[in-house]
Amino acid sequence: MQKILISCAVLALISAGVGIFLVTPQLSEGEVMGAQAPVVKEKCVTIPSGGIIDSAGGVVTTGFDEWGYNYQGRLFSGGYCDAYRDAAWCQPYADVNLIMKWNDAWISNKDCDGDTFLDRHYGYSSYIGSGAWLTNHQSGEYEDENGNGKICKWTYFVKIVAAPAEASLVDGVWYTPNGTEESIAMGPAIWGEFAIIQQVETDSCNNAIHGLQYISPDRAGLGNW
Repeated sequence: MQKILISCAVLALISAGVGIFLVTPQLSEGEVMGAQAPVVKEKCVTIPSGGIIDSAGGVVTTGFDEWGYNYQGRLFSGGYCDAYRDAAWCQPYADVNLIMKWNDAWISNKDCDGDTFLDRHYGYSSYIGSGAWLTNHQSGEYEDENGNGKICKWTYFVKIVAAPAEASLVDGVWYTPNGTEESIAMGPAIWGEFAIIQQVETDSCNNAIHGLQYISPDRAGLGNW
């Protein structure tokens, strides 16, 4: 199977002929990006308490659900299409393996604003400045296009972080101040409020795609943004 086309082509971060659809966790809660800052409660509801529900009205539980989501552990492990509840449009990519990890700012494992859903960017009106981060690690196989029957193996890893409050978006790239009149490129924008800060790829049938493909000129660590 051919690799999936990426939804972000800024700065030509992916080598020619190679692409990935980046994935954000399909949330079990109903908030939307850019929602108003929640009202702070004194006590948060946790998943083990059984007091958090998903968008279908079911109770969110600990451990992995039938699709591969572990909201308590902030982890997904399963098939690419499982991340989208086996959506019909996703079937050409059903053989792609996917692991996602995220922090509490991206999707919390608690409800602290009292709406019975898992919180996102708690305490912030949007993801901007929240310190949220997400990783995607995809892998799969496809048959060599040369018709020799060779099976090619590929992997793709990416780090995505929320833009800091002081960052500015210019021509599709997030920039952060560096203490002078100049700014440092953080990385290409994706999903509006986020930036790609690192990409790593391998392809057993393409020697030009091996290892680090992009790293933020600012820094590639997930923390302290």
